[in-house]
Amino acid sequence: MATKLHTKLCIIGSGPAAHTAAIYAARAELQPLMFEGFMANDIAAGGQLTTTTDVENFPGFPKGILGSELTDKFREQSINMGCTIFTETVATVDFSVRPFVIVSDEHTVTADTVIISTGAVARRLVFPGSGEEAGGFWNKGISACAVCDGAAPIFRNKPIAVIGGGDSAMEEANFLTKYGSKVYIIHRRDTLRASKVMQARAKANPKIEFCWNSEVAEAVGNERGLLGALKLRNLVTGEISTIECNGLFFAIGHEPATKFLCGQIELDEDLYIKTVPGCTTTSIPGVFAAGDVQDKKWRQAITAAGSGCMAALEAEHYISSHANLELEAAVV
Repeated sequence: MATKLHTKLCIIGSGPAAHTAAIYAARAELQPLMFEGFMANDIAAGGQLTTTTDVENFPGFPKGILGSELTDKFREQSINMGCTIFTETVATVDFSVRPFVIVSDEHTVTADTVIISTGAVARRLVFPGSGEEAGGFWNKGISACAVCDGAAPIFRNKPIAVIGGGDSAMEEANFLTKYGSKVYIIHRRDTLRASKVMQARAKANPKIEFCWNSEVAEAVGNERGLLGALKLRNLVTGEISTIECNGLFFAIGHEPATKFLCGQIELDEDLYIKTVPGCTTTSIPGVFAAGDVQDKKWRQAITAAGSGCMAALEAEHYISSHANLELEAAVV
């Protein structure tokens, strides 16, 4: 039988947004409770940062820090501040009642306020050499975040490729020309989905070359055990060609972790949680959203942390302005 608990604030998630919210909420004596998930969306607790190696753009670490080490520090600080953490994945929520109900396999929690910070998972393609297994080059030249990883030394003055045909792919390709000797845009079709402005900008960049009607057939390593080349398959002719390439970035979108909400909260057309501009307030009073689950533009650890701070402060304000919440919880 699931253990029943009540909290002023329940945080769902485990990345920089969730832990920043936990730290601020604990300091405000809200006694937050966090469901950090257990391999939720096939990612370890800590979120997208656990899938990357060196993080060089998070303040306070002049020599960089491993993504997994950074998330461990987040977690340690949250616990030290007084946050209770359950390594369980939330199965269902009920936002139609007060207090709100959050259910995992082992706990049923009622909460006066909720912060959703479940993140968004970068879509990845699967082909020989694309993964994390032996012989794969994920985090060894293959990534899904140009802004996070594009400035790494292994990409400097080397050929780089981006897969995608939308605005994100064009933006990332242009960004990567600052570092790479050449940037290939690999696209399955002969036309782009990107806006005309973004298309024109990419096509006008002398360092960008388009590989039309193509897909990656295989990633090949170099003598250092890093990505060294890509085998491309032309989808019209079937011909296989090889290009020298030391970096490959997926720019084919992200999938926000919102399925468990089952339509109880307002989402946008891409299934991200809609929040009031400049706030973390959602369509349900008392429920807030922070981090990549509501941010499809920036998707950075530091911006996620900032929105986690905002969500905690907004939750604190909501609780203090609704003095009857404790009375509602007492009758549950």
